[in-house]
Amino acid sequence: MQEVLLAVLAGSIVGFLFAWIKLPIPAPPALPGIMGIFGIYFGFKLFQWVSTTFFV
Repeated sequence: MQEVLLAVLAGSIVGFLFAWIKLPIPAPPALPGIMGIFGIYFGFKLFQWVSTTFFV
């Protein structure tokens, strides 16, 4: 839980700084960005499952 809170805090600070110096936000559009992150996480978990199920 601490990692999640630190990630939100870091992201908020970066977003604030980018807005303050009038730079475009360093993130992809909302839904495609979230789906990309989900895809990376799902692929990682899938690899862990496949490697422990079939190659132990």
